[in-house]
Amino acid sequence: MKISRPFAKEDLKKLYDEYFESVRGFIYYKCGDIELAEDLVQETFIKVWNKRDEIRPDSVKSLLYTIAKNLLMNHFNHQKVVSEHQKGAVMSTSVNMQSPQFSMEEAEFEEKLNRAIADLPEDCREVFLMNRIEKLKYAEIAERLELSVKAIEKRMSKTLSLLKSSLGMKI
Repeated sequence: MKISRPFAKEDLKKLYDEYFESVRGFIYYKCGDIELAEDLVQETFIKVWNKRDEIRPDSVKSLLYTIAKNLLMNHFNHQKVVSEHQKGAVMSTSVNMQSPQFSMEEAEFEEKLNRAIADLPEDCREVFLMNRIEKLKYAEIAERLELSVKAIEKRMSKTLSLLKSSLGMKI
């Protein structure tokens, strides 16, 4: 599409008519929500209009897709923050409703668990924390430690066995 200088409303209309469907499809395939896709396409064109003086005619198409992708990523990041906040609010509410006995038992168990983890052999503790705290898969741990996946599986099995005997329960 050829854009005249200066960027005019007619240019935005032409851009909109030419790229609306494809940018909406691009966003929709990434998020699966047609309403969100349409909202983000609208925001994309608003941003293009606001940046009209900085736009190079040869980069309009890639700029549209870049802005759309960034808006979608910002939306997902915002949703993640909202979700974390809601989860934290629910957890703090439920913690406040717990009995003092439960809170004390929970604190004792946490202390016992931390002691049991600290007492693990270093190779076992390392694999356990990478898997349970960092949420790494065995293959990722194996790659990081330059070991085979089978070696990681054996270490994790040994770790869980040690913790089970130390705590007297399954982990």
